Amino acid sequence: MADVNVTRRDFIRGGTVAAVGAALGLTPTYTVQAGNPDKADTKPILNYNPQMEYRRCGKTGMMISAICMGGHWKRIDKVVGRMEKGKGWIALSEGSSEFQKNRNEVVSRCIDRGINYIDACVSAEVLAYSKALKGRRDKMYLGYSWYEAEMRNLGSEWASAAKTGKPKPAGWITQKLKDSIDYGLKQAGLEYVDLWRVTCHEGSSAHSDHEIEELVAALEWAKKSGKARFTGISSHDRPHIKRLIEKFPQQFEVICTPYTAKTKVVTDESGLWAAMKKLDVGWFGIKPFASNSLFKGDSAPDSPHAEEDNRLARLALRAILCNPAITAPIPGLISQQQVDNAAQAVMERRELDHAERAELDGAMERAWAALPSHYQWLKDWEYV
Repeated sequence: MADVNVTRRDFIRGGTVAAVGAALGLTPTYTVQAGNPDKADTKPILNYNPQMEYRRCGKTGMMISAICMGGHWKRIDKVVGRMEKGKGWIALSEGSSEFQKNRNEVVSRCIDRGINYIDACVSAEVLAYSKALKGRRDKMYLGYSWYEAEMRNLGSEWASAAKTGKPKPAGWITQKLKDSIDYGLKQAGLEYVDLWRVTCHEGSSAHSDHEIEELVAALEWAKKSGKARFTGISSHDRPHIKRLIEKFPQQFEVICTPYTAKTKVVTDESGLWAAMKKLDVGWFGIKPFASNSLFKGDSAPDSPHAEEDNRLARLALRAILCNPAITAPIPGLISQQQVDNAAQAVMERRELDHAERAELDGAMERAWAALPSHYQWLKDWEYV
């Protein structure tokens, strides 16, 4: 595959990330669908599988599988034995060899099915997936965020310092972000990441212009130093995202936002969708299943709702992929069976018929009604 022998030193020596992308054959002009009906050149595609569709991730040029691996492992206690009950989903990973075995097996199945991108959002995810990718990094692009030491927390600390009359010095956020990725890479045993998508406040407009400028400086440094091939952010703030990608198109190459099966696009120029398409921005969608509110069961293999939930998951993924501006939804997958089910959705007819649309619409209405209080913000993403 194209990325096998590319190191951080190669990125720096190549002069610019764009030049490296061109050297790897990541051309900006083609897409490959499941089964490769157009007989396109698939050599530049990492971990290519003819039963997977691949989409160009905006101006990065990376060809990304239409279904990717989200970092979260919610409900993993339903498929992994000997895990302490009552813990939060992140804490479930602590000290459990069964957990890491599960992550290794799920990543292996992703590779088997042609999935070629993992999105790791928090430190525990970065560490778990770095272990799972050991010896096979050439099969997967890795998206990275060590959110505990990124904008969501740094911005709050910056604002608190200003309120006390003891403001942080200029460049403080930039340096903290540099320190954060240096630390995270060292802890994970990584030389570089393919995408550093910094986690901002969900309402990223809460960040001041100064904070954003310091973030931009850190992203520029990461690319020049070879720590990250491409850069972007995670945000839930549509108007602010639109302003950022228009003002800083070279730094915000990829955006991670909510995107469910209920999301619809606004086709005029006022919408985020139009701006993402115009500016050629890569777009990963989190919460495709509305934080599992779409499902009736609990994700256990023996759930009486397993078959229905599998069908709903495929319907949701097919509906999301009808938007050509989306690079990929990134569901958290907790079992090899869930990987197989997600990959199957890519091979099924893309457009939903009337009966399928009615079934999915009814399920999403139930999901909206079942959303817990801390996920009500998903309703703000019904239109993009």
